[in-house]
This record gives sequence, C-alpha cells and structure tokens, in this order.
Amino acid sequence: MEISIEPWKKLIIHEVIEYKFDDWVKQIAFSTRSSGGGIPTMQWTNGIVFSPANFPTTNVTAEEQLKGVLHWSSVSFAIKEKFEKQIVKENATINLVDVSVNEIFKELATSLKAQSKYVNLESGKDQ
Repeated sequence: MEISIEPWKKLIIHEVIEYKFDDWVKQIAFSTRSSGGGIPTMQWTNGIVFSPANFPTTNVTAEEQLKGVLHWSSVSFAIKEKFEKQIVKENATINLVDVSVNEIFKELATSLKAQSKYVNLESGKDQ
C-alpha cells in the first residue's frame, strides 16, 4: 500500500475584512445575543484573530481542492498580539483557539499582518 501526503498548494481568499479587535468583539457579542446562540469561537495564531468563510462544496470547489487549491470566500481578522483562551466583554463570552501549529494559518497570519491597517496602531497596546 502506498500512502501519499499532499499538502495544500495554494489558498485563495476572495475578500479580506479587517476590524479593530474591540469593535469586532462588540459586533460578535451583539450578534450572539441577538441570535440567542452559544459561545462563538475564533481562531488565533501569531498575533492575529481570524474567522474564515468557506464556499459551499460544489463540483467546481471539489475539483479545485483535488488540485490542492483552497478557496475561501472571505476571511475576517483583527490584530490581537496576546493569546487568551476566553474574552468576556459586552456581557458575552468568546473563545479563542490557538491554531499556531498549522502552517497554513501561520503563513496566513504573516500575510494578514503585513497588510493590516491597524498593526502599527495596536502594537504596544495590551489588547
């Protein structure tokens, strides 16, 4: 038997949405209260909190994935240098998961930080 591990070759993000961290937390808190939902979870790696939105699986997206190409319709992100397991603000709780072991997410964080409008404003502040 042959086992082949073929990493993803490319991640294409069709829209990038950046927030100030505190503004995003307020928006998520409001949305969670409005929908009566559970505790939202966001991903964190190397100073970036992010949330991707995937395209639905179709024949076209499946074909792309078999070629090693991932497509995200969008990724929302904010600068958050310090990792915390849980954020409690605006009477809402948000969990953060440290996904720094994932190479794709580490590269994504580097790329998002490089284009951030807020990275210089937020660095140095305890967020």
